[in-house]
Formats: sequence, structure tokens, C-alpha cells
Amino acid sequence: MIEGRTGAWEVVIGLEVHAQVIAEAKLFSGAATAFGAAPNSQVSTVDAAFPGMLPVLNRHCVEQAVRTGLGLDAAINLVSVFARKNYFYPDLPAGYQISQYEQPLVGHGQVSLDLPDGSTRTVGITRLHLEQDAGKSLHDQHPRDTYVDLNRAGIGLMEIVSEPDLRSGEEAGLYLRKLRSILRYLGTCDGNMEEGSLRCDCNVSVRRPGEPYGTRCEIKNLNSVRFAMQAIDYEARRQIELIEGGGTVAQETRLFDTARGVTRPMRSKEHDYDYRYFPDPDLLPLILDPDWVAQMRAELPELPDAKRARFVSQYGLPPADAMVLVTERATADYFETLAKGRDAKAAANWVIGDLFGALNRKGMTIEHSPVAAAQLGALIDLIADGTISGRIAKDVFAEMVETGADPGAIVAAKGLRQVTDAGAIEAAVDAALAAHPAQVAQYAANPKVLGFFVGQVMKATGGKANPALVNELLRRKLGG
Repeated sequence: MIEGRTGAWEVVIGLEVHAQVIAEAKLFSGAATAFGAAPNSQVSTVDAAFPGMLPVLNRHCVEQAVRTGLGLDAAINLVSVFARKNYFYPDLPAGYQISQYEQPLVGHGQVSLDLPDGSTRTVGITRLHLEQDAGKSLHDQHPRDTYVDLNRAGIGLMEIVSEPDLRSGEEAGLYLRKLRSILRYLGTCDGNMEEGSLRCDCNVSVRRPGEPYGTRCEIKNLNSVRFAMQAIDYEARRQIELIEGGGTVAQETRLFDTARGVTRPMRSKEHDYDYRYFPDPDLLPLILDPDWVAQMRAELPELPDAKRARFVSQYGLPPADAMVLVTERATADYFETLAKGRDAKAAANWVIGDLFGALNRKGMTIEHSPVAAAQLGALIDLIADGTISGRIAKDVFAEMVETGADPGAIVAAKGLRQVTDAGAIEAAVDAALAAHPAQVAQYAANPKVLGFFVGQVMKATGGKANPALVNELLRRKLGG
């Protein structure tokens, strides 16, 4: 809810997510799909709409879309139809886009959101349909002209349309992150919004609680979760202020100005009849074998929600830790390798704290971590068997990040093995007590002084003294 000048308003949001299919060829041609190729170097005569060229459906793209539908717990339509969506733009050479309309490949599904208060809520999926992507218009290459790059034209897209179940920019962000996580687990879209392989259109309207839906505006082509959240929050406020000022919301398509943080009009909103949809005469209806669909369902990987539940039950992790670890499949795999035969909570703490911190500082993903799971496991083992202290382990880890060296080699080379000789530690304890008689006198009234002496002993031993033994000896000698 948002409080306006005249009372509370409810924001109603539905998202249309365009996810590029991971495939080596385009949806209806054999042209390559690699990102970053020279402009117009991956364009077939089909993509360029040469006269007489006929589309040939890429089976792998269909498999990827069906797999995605199954991962969204959605109905798979065994019969679907490709349609022509007619509009004219420089980056669409044919003057139409091959898409799906009345009979999409995937029907109703759902995504479960994990809300900040610990509760969950289900967001409905209306449909998922396959379509070909358009090319890209480049407006910043020439002071007067617009250039067109058709490398993207014809790449397979999954358009995933949600129900109008979201109620804030924050919820939309949670939905986008969860959807991206599912797609990456399934291996059907890389989710890279910076490269444009995942883009989002946001439909936003406002209403008084309990009233019918208001007039919606569509914000086009948002390529980051943060921008989507900002655009929704701004647009909701804009509509509320407009209505409370006596105006009315016009149904239109808007763009988000990322520099100013505002939405601005792009064009009046098209309706379905504007596109003059009709079945594509060059493509037969797509008919799926139910046994093939059942086999794909059986081969689905363990998805984030199921994995999180297992991490909580199998490893005894707090739900919040499990949620962080399962967001990316690579992180979950790293953790499971690390936790095998070790204290799972300790493993989780090292991944979420020290490893994530190091990766963030270096701008790296866990797939390219300078510290392999086996190496970090070896470090945890050195703590567990008393070879090094937890504090020394932090220093060893920092060197592992920088050099890639194994922890055992670092400990040996730098002489970091923990001191467990009771006599040597007792001598350091006695020296610390003798050097600070005033603090010794304070101990009876202030037991927290113990921490001061622990610090003195650790300093004297270069941090290598066994902390448990240090504490035990200090308490005994201080009379605690």
C-alpha cells in the first residue's frame, strides 16, 4: 500500500519477462547466437527476411521452453500455434514477428516468493510462449543516423507473463530474482540482464483497496532488477498524484529514464488487434508427444525451493542461510562439495562471509573463485584438527585468495601452526599477568578483563596460541 494525500492506494503489477533461450542457433534459422560478435555477422537470409526464405523450427528451443514451463509448475500445451505479430520497425525486416498468441506452448504456472518477513506468497504465471527476438537499433553510433544490428534478430525468446499479483517494486524485484534463479538452474536462459538476455516490461496501475483494476501503463525494456523496482515505484507515485490532482491515467507505453529516475511517454498503448495476429502460414501447429514431456519432467534438476528445504533438513542450516546458498546453482554445488564430511554451519559461514566478501571485492563469480571448494575444505580441516586457530585461518584465507596456494603449504611456509604446548602457553599467560597487576586486581569485580589478557597472550604468541587453552589457564590463575 502507498499512502497518498487522500488515503491508501494499492499498486497492481504484472510483469512480462523476455528470456533469451540458451541455444547455439536461432529459433527459425541456423545462424549463430553468440553475444558480442561483430554487427550483422550472425544473420541468415531468414533473419534478414529475404524473399522466399522459410522458417524451420529449432527443436532445442522448444525443449528449452518446455523445460522452463515444467520448472514453473505450469501446464504444457501439447498443441500450440505460431502466429504473425505485425508491426513495422527498422530492426524487424519482415514487418512481423513470429510469436504465439491464442495457443501458447505453456499455460498457467506459478512462482513462490520468499518475502522479507519470512512468509511466502505465490505469484501466478499466465503463460509462456516462444517467439523470435527483434534486431537492435543503435542510436548512439552516429550524430544523425540510426544503425541496425540484426545479430539478435531471430534468437529464440521465451516471453513469461505473470498474473497481476505483485504489489510493490520490492515484490517485483523478488519475483525477477527468483525467476532468474529458476531459469539458470534449468539451464534455459543465462539471466544476464546486462547483455540483454533477460529483459522486463512492467505493467503498473493503482486502485483504492477493493476497487476494480485501474488503467495500466506499460514500462518497456528494463534491463536490471534495480531499474525495474525504481521504475515501478516512480510510476505508481506518478499515477496516484495524477488521480489525486483530478486527472486520469492514459493507457500508454512508457520508458524509464535511468539518469533522472522517471518514466516518460513513448507511445499510446497498443492493443492485440493493432498487431493483426494470424496463424503463420509457413509453420504447422506444434504437436508434442506426451511421453516426451513426461520424460523431460522426470529429468528436471532439483530447483531452488526444493534445494533450500533439503539444506535446512539435511544440513541443519537456518532458512536464511539456505536461501542465500541456493540462489545460484554454482554456489549450492560449491557448498555441498565443501560441507561433505564437515561441519555444515561452519562451511556455510565461510561461503556466505569470507568467500562472498572476497569475490565481491574482486568482482568475480563463484564459478571463477580463486579458492576451490577442496582448498577451502582443507582450511576448515586445519581449524577442526587444531593445526591453526580461527583467527590465523582468516590470514591464511586472505593469502589463498591472492595466490591460489593450498592452506597447508601457507601454514608450513609461514610457521603458522597453532601452539598447543601447555608449558609454552602457561609461560605466556604468567608473563601477561605479571605485566599487568592492575588488571589482575580488577578481575574479581569485572570478569570481562579476561578478554584483555587473552588479547595479550595472543599478541605475545603471534596469534598462534590455542584459544581454548589460553582461556582455561587464565581462568584458573585468576581464580575464575
